[in-house]
Amino acid sequence: MAVFTPVEEAEAEPFISRYGLGGLRGLAPIVEGVQNTNYRLDTDRGRFVLTLFEGRIDDDALPFCLGLTEHAAAQGLPTARPVRNDLGQAVGVLNLRPAAILEWLPGSWSATPSLARVKRAGALLARLHLAGADFPLMREDPVGASPRRALFERCGTRAGPAERVLLDRIAPLVADDAPDPAAGLPRGPIHADYFPDNLLFEGDEPVGLIDFYFACTGAWAYDLAIALAAWGFDADGGPLPARLEAFQTGYESIRPLTSAERAALPDLCAVATVRFTLTRLHDRLFHDPTKLVTPKDPIPFLRRLDWWQGQTVAV
Repeated sequence: MAVFTPVEEAEAEPFISRYGLGGLRGLAPIVEGVQNTNYRLDTDRGRFVLTLFEGRIDDDALPFCLGLTEHAAAQGLPTARPVRNDLGQAVGVLNLRPAAILEWLPGSWSATPSLARVKRAGALLARLHLAGADFPLMREDPVGASPRRALFERCGTRAGPAERVLLDRIAPLVADDAPDPAAGLPRGPIHADYFPDNLLFEGDEPVGLIDFYFACTGAWAYDLAIALAAWGFDADGGPLPARLEAFQTGYESIRPLTSAERAALPDLCAVATVRFTLTRLHDRLFHDPTKLVTPKDPIPFLRRLDWWQGQTVAV
């Protein structure tokens, strides 16, 4: 579960009154997620998502994140528009946290998506990259090379013997002199957290792409690498070649990779696995038991690294 900042209906009512949504009919925590606090918000005008932004996202990044989902929606992609308050603002303050209300999108996600869904997920990611090409804002990757190194060092301050083995395994990929496989590749806005639980389906059609709070400016092929790491492996970190092929086929049906992107993809995938290994390890080592959030196991992502480093060509 992910509720870092509890919100009672009596606290939410003055906040939502500024958004022209009518009266509050219900407020229920959303159990998915590990980064922000989310509630299902029912009002006289329908259902919405109330999000309180916790410490992992800087306030000055919110215009990029909310602007990108709004920009994509305006171009026909199934993303959520933020609701603006009576001052035209997408972000307010609730319980001492920056907060926003977004459209509720239909559909549901699947932990074991069909190959048809996987292929359409790949195509939608490519559509997002093309749709964002003219988005004017920029944001540095909040989990880029320097933040990953900082996470690595912080984890080392609390690591036991088992965690130390994990950190030793990924140390070469977070070293100051580690090469950047994304250098010189085509870039623009990326989702950077394109996991199955962030894409909602009705049948085989994607109808809701959510959670843009890691979104940033980066190499499109790196975003593809993150998605392959998310969609192409089982819960234990074992590769699922048919899913890997389906996702990349779907992506390239909309935006074919350049030869440089194709050559860099295995190394980009290795970087992506290190990112999520580190963030999950950090969340586990520094877990606050008073918060309603369950840290995820980092080991399955470390197993992905073993597989990707054995690849000499892209899938």
